[in-house]
Amino acid sequence: MPLLVTDYSWTQTESTVYIHVPLKGAKAATVDIVSTDEYLKVHYPPYLFEAFLVEPVHDDRSSAKIGNGVAVITLPKRTNRIWEHLMIPTENKKEIRKRALLKYQEKLSSESKSKGEKQRTEKKYALETMMKLEKEERDSIQKMKDAERKRITAELDAWQLRRRQKAEEEQVKLHSQRENQNKPQAKTEKQEHRKTSEREFKKKKPDLPAPRTSGNIQVTFTPRVFPTALRESRVQEEEEWLYKQAEARRAVNANVEMLKDQKEENMNPDWLKDKGDKYFAIGDYLSAVNAYNLAIQLNRKMPALYSNRAACHLKLRNLHKAIEDSSQALDLLTPPVAANQAARARAHVRRGSAFCQLQLYAEGLQDFQAALKIDCHNEALQADTQKIRDIIQGTAVNPETQ
Repeated sequence: MPLLVTDYSWTQTESTVYIHVPLKGAKAATVDIVSTDEYLKVHYPPYLFEAFLVEPVHDDRSSAKIGNGVAVITLPKRTNRIWEHLMIPTENKKEIRKRALLKYQEKLSSESKSKGEKQRTEKKYALETMMKLEKEERDSIQKMKDAERKRITAELDAWQLRRRQKAEEEQVKLHSQRENQNKPQAKTEKQEHRKTSEREFKKKKPDLPAPRTSGNIQVTFTPRVFPTALRESRVQEEEEWLYKQAEARRAVNANVEMLKDQKEENMNPDWLKDKGDKYFAIGDYLSAVNAYNLAIQLNRKMPALYSNRAACHLKLRNLHKAIEDSSQALDLLTPPVAANQAARARAHVRRGSAFCQLQLYAEGLQDFQAALKIDCHNEALQADTQKIRDIIQGTAVNPETQ
């Protein structure tokens, strides 16, 4: 049962109510505040404060501040007048609490839906923006291609025009030569002189070297790891991915080399579990942890390895590691069936013991109650569970739980 807070205080104005709830050393992260228009709850285990308000308030404008060991809740009134009492003297508190919690859950669900809708809208906008940028980039590339195509087409048309003009000139020249051949050739001194000059020029013309032979140059390029074109790729992300892949391969190779050095029996996780159990029995908890570690590297699906390693960490006062290993064992012990009842009970007790040694008694009580549901006739488990309840209620001193 939670402990009710009675040493609270409250003040008011015509428009606002201020409630001061002492936190009794609780951290801000562990304080749970629920506020509706007619109900207020401040819960920090094992303490609980509830207020069934006389008149409704604006829950959407309410606020809470936590600091200096006190929680200050500000509640704007719906009607501007002075209250004679803070809470209503009614016996129907259970119904009011149920109605208020349902309203609070609906509010949280509505906020979650609106938040999800906002995220979907933002993703849609980002996708549309990305598609727009990609379309602009494609249009720009297409414009460059069209301009290059036009330039090449213009050059080709100019080349074809020059070729046709040259062919026409050749035809005109050939036609004039044929006409000259049909006429009587009257050689004048001027023609003789021109031919003589041409022959002398040919004699003086130097010999030119022969044209160079043609050849092919082979060019090869290093293939890209990613098939995406470079202009469309994300080079930084690709390099980061390649680096992580290389690190993962090195880690796997290191584990393989370490396991190669082991003897043949050390490669059997069942044999290593038995070895760890023997070390635990004689009190050599560090050696037991090492044996369980090597067995887990060989088989990560055996819940007994995590549960037994949690027991070793519990003995070595590595409480957070004990909680982590017990939780991993419980995850593997699903679904809950009759065959794994004893293993689940042990994992709950070990995690609950670690919570209690960390003075997290509420969490520890939950694990011991879960173990008690599995093994309800265990008298020692019943006694430990009652001791934790007494600690939470302040009627007993801190016991050394198992």
